[in-house]
Amino acid sequence: MAPYSLKDYKRGFPKKADVRERTPDPGVREMIDHLEECGIETCFDRFDKQGTCDFGLAGICCTNCNMGPCRITPRAQQGICGADKDLIVARNLLRALAAGVAGHGARSREVLLALKATARGAMPESLKGEAKIRGTAKAFGLDPAGDLNALAEQIADILLADMARAEPGTHRTLQSLAPPERLDTWADLDIMPIGSYHEVFEALARTGVGTDGDWRNVMQQFLRCGLTFSWNSVTAGAIAQDCLYGPPHRSRIKTDFAALETGTVNVALHGHSPVLASVIVRLADDPAVKAEVEAAGATGLRFYGICCTGLSVLYRQGDVSPLSNAMGAELVLGTGLIDAWIADVQDIYPSIMQVAACFHTTVITTSDSARLPGALHIGFDHTHSNLADVEGLARRILHVAIASFKRRQPEKAFRPKHGFDAEVGFSAENVLQSFGGAAALVDHLRTGRLKGVVNLVGCNNPKVVYEEATVVVAQHLIANDILVLTNGCASFPLLKLGFCTEDALRLSGKSSRSVLEEAGLPPVLHMGECLDNARAAGLFRAVSDAAGLPLKTMPFAFASPEWSNEKGIGAALAFRLLGLDSYHCVFAATLGSENVQRFLEEGTRELLGAVAIVETSPVELASRIVADLERRRPALSG
Repeated sequence: MAPYSLKDYKRGFPKKADVRERTPDPGVREMIDHLEECGIETCFDRFDKQGTCDFGLAGICCTNCNMGPCRITPRAQQGICGADKDLIVARNLLRALAAGVAGHGARSREVLLALKATARGAMPESLKGEAKIRGTAKAFGLDPAGDLNALAEQIADILLADMARAEPGTHRTLQSLAPPERLDTWADLDIMPIGSYHEVFEALARTGVGTDGDWRNVMQQFLRCGLTFSWNSVTAGAIAQDCLYGPPHRSRIKTDFAALETGTVNVALHGHSPVLASVIVRLADDPAVKAEVEAAGATGLRFYGICCTGLSVLYRQGDVSPLSNAMGAELVLGTGLIDAWIADVQDIYPSIMQVAACFHTTVITTSDSARLPGALHIGFDHTHSNLADVEGLARRILHVAIASFKRRQPEKAFRPKHGFDAEVGFSAENVLQSFGGAAALVDHLRTGRLKGVVNLVGCNNPKVVYEEATVVVAQHLIANDILVLTNGCASFPLLKLGFCTEDALRLSGKSSRSVLEEAGLPPVLHMGECLDNARAAGLFRAVSDAAGLPLKTMPFAFASPEWSNEKGIGAALAFRLLGLDSYHCVFAATLGSENVQRFLEEGTRELLGAVAIVETSPVELASRIVADLERRRPALSG
């Protein structure tokens, strides 16, 4: 591995002018210009102002104690305690991953608590995922024919126990659901976790001053934390949501700014938790709510998705138009057409309050762990003791939204008219059914009609042109007969620009186009919110089992070209732990340590069968993915 120049890396960072010129969504370009004319600052302006700290970018700044901060320079090659660049980079990376485990874990815990409360009759919901409950119960060794509520509660307890365990014991989620070959690999590497709470506790403990001084041992804990991210923070939440809300169903929905209506009460659902949002959407059909909407002079009540909450509710209930990922939230607010902005647990930038203040929009926070200064707070308390009052909270929020509609200022409204319909609602089960079963998909892969499958996901990062890398990679992959799965923030440009419809098959390679037309599938399959990486992993597992081959030999990959937050570290690592390479246009803060960088890009090949690959050019990244999948394909021929 040749060291990557920090100077060259920074030289490639775009300015706001580059974003305006190259971002693929014309609606985004219009909104950037509109907000600039209004004198409203966005994340693109702030990125230009910030510059980038070389020490932070390289990961060689340490603030873990109060003797410093310390930074590594040619003159000072150790911190005050003696930590060198390898240790500082490894510790910072582990702490970031621990935060990612906690981030996804917190929202999954909320759904688990809701599942348990519903099963016990303490929350006014119904269990809509009977098949998922009984299937999961069987995997956990429970009697799948038992009482549905009792099984749901037992499943919630198992998943919560695996998340919160402090004393060493059997991790039932891992032992019941992970591929046996991977269990053996993880056991041999001594990275089997106790539970996410413990491993995050341990990660913070061993990265404190004067604790673990061996960067290799810190990276061992990094791998261990990666398993808790995957199986506690992601898989547990995905299981709970399907148990509580039922499986996704395929549907079509209008996307982007064109979906915004002017005569309706418009409510944005922003964040990551469906627990309150799903009730808010359900109550839109309540006669009392409809009457209040009509009395306000509105023609109806419409919901719009920002980031993952909207996607989660859309998958089960429909009628939530996807508008934007987290980075584009300010642009949506700038339309002046959103009456209430409901912000729950994560990926909610404090800057939205500055934009909302320029319009009539009321921002409502619903999580005690995600408050915003100046926002109205209507939500769950710190202990979730008021889950039973979820309908009351939802009604209060809708009342505020309707009142806000009456204050809307039409002269401030600005709506680009760009957007496509998109097909959503894909799961491992309905995708395999469309192909005629996992064996049929294996046959397409074996013959080369499909060259591979890539999970193209992740958040957005101003270090690359907004949404450009995701679109470029997707175009290149589908043109080369590779099936693309997507979810979460990266899925928004693919939804908005028409990739998630069968019309986009015109962009596909000839052989994959024929296969997908026969199956009735678009070239990009939208699988939901970022938690639904678990769906992609489930599809990969089903196909590898049908092929009789370990995941590490299959032509599958994970790509998050524009990733930015701490959960993105965990998402990529989760797939590498399964034996699948991860691909990115953005480096983690590891360039200050050749040893840590080499461990990620080379060292885990022998340990896990997979590595992290970074190419700052999305064209080069996509070409690398195609070439690497081709190298994996011979395993299918035996």
